[in-house]
Amino acid sequence: MITLAIVVILLISLYLYGTRNFKYWEERGVKSDKPLPLFGNNLKGYMFKASMTQLADELYWKYPNEQVVGFYRSSRPELLIRDPEIVKKILTTDFAHFFERGFTPHKTVFEPLMQNLFFAEGDVWKLLRQRMTPAFTTGKLKAMFPLIVERAERMKTRALTVAAEGKSIDARELMARYTTDFIGACGFGLDTNTLNDENSAFRQLGINIFKIRPREICIAIAKEIFPELCQNLKIWTRVEKEINELVREILVKRNYKPSGRGDFIDLMLECKEKGVIVGESIEKKNPDGTPETVTLEFNEGLIGAQVFVFFAAGFETSSSATSFTLHELAYNQDVQKKVQEEVDRVLAKHDGKLSYDSIKEMTYLEMVFKEGLRKFPSLGFLLRQCTRPFTFPELNISIDENIRVMIPLQSLHNDPKYFPNPEEFRPDRFDPEAYDNSNKYFYLPFGAGPRACIGERLGIMQSLAGLAAILSIFTVEPAAESVRNPIVDPLSSVVQAIKAGLPLMFRARSKAA
Repeated sequence: MITLAIVVILLISLYLYGTRNFKYWEERGVKSDKPLPLFGNNLKGYMFKASMTQLADELYWKYPNEQVVGFYRSSRPELLIRDPEIVKKILTTDFAHFFERGFTPHKTVFEPLMQNLFFAEGDVWKLLRQRMTPAFTTGKLKAMFPLIVERAERMKTRALTVAAEGKSIDARELMARYTTDFIGACGFGLDTNTLNDENSAFRQLGINIFKIRPREICIAIAKEIFPELCQNLKIWTRVEKEINELVREILVKRNYKPSGRGDFIDLMLECKEKGVIVGESIEKKNPDGTPETVTLEFNEGLIGAQVFVFFAAGFETSSSATSFTLHELAYNQDVQKKVQEEVDRVLAKHDGKLSYDSIKEMTYLEMVFKEGLRKFPSLGFLLRQCTRPFTFPELNISIDENIRVMIPLQSLHNDPKYFPNPEEFRPDRFDPEAYDNSNKYFYLPFGAGPRACIGERLGIMQSLAGLAAILSIFTVEPAAESVRNPIVDPLSSVVQAIKAGLPLMFRARSKAA
């Protein structure tokens, strides 16, 4: 009897714990689906049947007349934003209330690899952004371009070899190897030869970063359901050793000083040479209301964290975007022919060679790439966390500190209210003379505001170079095993992934045969 009583008490306690916040949105007059004890509205996520993007998209279309919709991730309330005007306020106007991303809820737990520009919060993020912004100037991007061209040429050679055998090519894997090679060269000064080495250690490192293992899944779920109990569990330990060893080896070779290559490691060493970062706090204020002065040492550990996110975010987002663009071109031959004509015309003016200037002239190619990102943004959502109580005046709704808000990019990008006939692949939507810039907050592939992607121009540059290289000598067509509407992997996390890749036929164009 005593044992049964204990079990009953534990079950009741677990139920009360798992439902403790379930009146949050109802009390504020915000519509939401009915949550389940412990799981909230995220049961499909915990059962690996839907990604965060897919769940947000489902909720977005379920409440077409709402500006915001409530959601419970386990018992934690979140707010889905459907209105671009509110999106604008969160990302820019009221940024002071939403400067945190909210991926690291336990700020007292130190995870070294999370101290990077994407995941870092508060003053660490602000000081890093302050120091690193000058590292992405036009001059520095131009200096990297020859390395991009070299990798693009290798990609063409690899694709020609496979295409000659009459086999389909997984565009996702091809572009992942291209971007990994690019990051090896432009990031670390390494000739990784990922395009030719099937067992490249550098490519394996990229796969390991995004490969979801049972242990990481269990930790992530446990952190959401029992955050207090699981706050000391770490997810990134598995690649931490590899990243740190890679960085240390390169730093030792360079004697901890810039080498003159102008790659990412050099840029980080230049940041380190400038000494301790000093700036105004975004979190703390003096008694007179002015920001406190805060400092941050740009040490080897921080360099490792930035290398991690440069490597992970750089290859995964760009390869996703470029391969999906090729997929759409395979099914839209008229668009492909038009962009090939532009690529041919521009390259003819530049002695047949890719260059920083020639890529800048390929305006239709950029429109094509933007349309690819519209239909399938690499990041399917943006996440922000409220840093102090905030009221949305247009809604008369107040939320508390630590409430996360989600901006569903996949949904906004494919809403006919903003993009008529969104299922169609129409690059002309982004014609500079026709594109409506009155409210750009329904198209945000790189985010917006102070936390917008710092590497946006670099990502676009290397993506366009890769696409131009392919389209200059190939016509891509659907393969026998191609799927018109590819299935998104429900295990996708921040970056969306396609299940089973994107197989295409690469036909050598007559002029290149």
